[in-house]
Amino acid sequence: MTETILIENDAKALVQEHLDRLGQPKEIQFTNVEKQALYDEIAAELKQRNAVLVAHYYCDPEIQALAEATGGCVSDSLEMARFGRDHPATTLMVAGVKFMGETSKILSPEKTVLMPTLEATCSLDLGCPVDEFSAFCDQHPDHTVVVYANTSAAVKARADWVVTSSCAVEIIEHLDSLGEKIIWAPDQHLGRYIQKKTGADMLLWDGACIVHEEFRARGIAQMKALYPDAAVLVHPESPESVVAIADAVGSTSQLIKAAQTLPHQTMIVATDRGIFYKMQQAAPGKTLIEAPTAGEGATCRSCAHCPWMAMNGLDNILHVLKTGDQEIFVDPALAQRAKMPLDRMLNFTANLKR
Repeated sequence: MTETILIENDAKALVQEHLDRLGQPKEIQFTNVEKQALYDEIAAELKQRNAVLVAHYYCDPEIQALAEATGGCVSDSLEMARFGRDHPATTLMVAGVKFMGETSKILSPEKTVLMPTLEATCSLDLGCPVDEFSAFCDQHPDHTVVVYANTSAAVKARADWVVTSSCAVEIIEHLDSLGEKIIWAPDQHLGRYIQKKTGADMLLWDGACIVHEEFRARGIAQMKALYPDAAVLVHPESPESVVAIADAVGSTSQLIKAAQTLPHQTMIVATDRGIFYKMQQAAPGKTLIEAPTAGEGATCRSCAHCPWMAMNGLDNILHVLKTGDQEIFVDPALAQRAKMPLDRMLNFTANLKR
């Protein structure tokens, strides 16, 4: 396997600067009566707009529950976009972060795509500016450019392939079998995990998810000492030392499946705690425990919940449905270029399922 080479960039500084501007998202608590009133009002607005609510696993449980109750979808970013593309609704309300809304718009250009807030972004997206990334790609024209779904439409448009964590290994294996050298962006931990699994020749962008990067093997080992019979479930965006001690490594949907199928009754889960809503549905008789983060609840930047996902709320969903604010637009020419690597992934994964 080739030596890991990280592409130097200012990803961490860009992310920290944005977090400093964001501040701490404010948690809004509703009584059950207030929540039900919001649910009823949002459901009515969805019907009036011919809209469907599509939510990511990492959104707050109340939003996931509302999506289910109104005939929407709770899933990962790829399935969210695919669901929205295939649903007859003419408006998609995408509860997640901005790149998810962009992907939905790329795959459904004829539909109106709204988001609770356009300020909700992603540290991986922020840490991979298109100008800097394109300049690096131009220096290595003999490399195939593969980018993670957690990137802007502009970065996708510069790529040859887009992948998600659920299909990345298979696609990189395929490219490696063709003898292709790969530029991978933006998550270095996922890239290193894939490189180790496949042995592919990869240049890795030095980006990271602020949620998954905070998990530490030491903290999980301490938790494991308290629950020795527990299985450790880890997302591959986590550091290599954390991945190494996992009983199951995978995407959000793969970890939910692991909670269902593993024989263990207790799970220590190293990913965003928003996953617990669907994971508990899938494995109702099992005990789910949050893996500790680096700050152990005191100095961490995310404390196992994405600060941008936390910006999605029932109140701003209702506001946007009423006003049409916070609409996602993608330049049609850019969208056409970004759709090509997305379609490659969709076609590849469709063939995998056959």
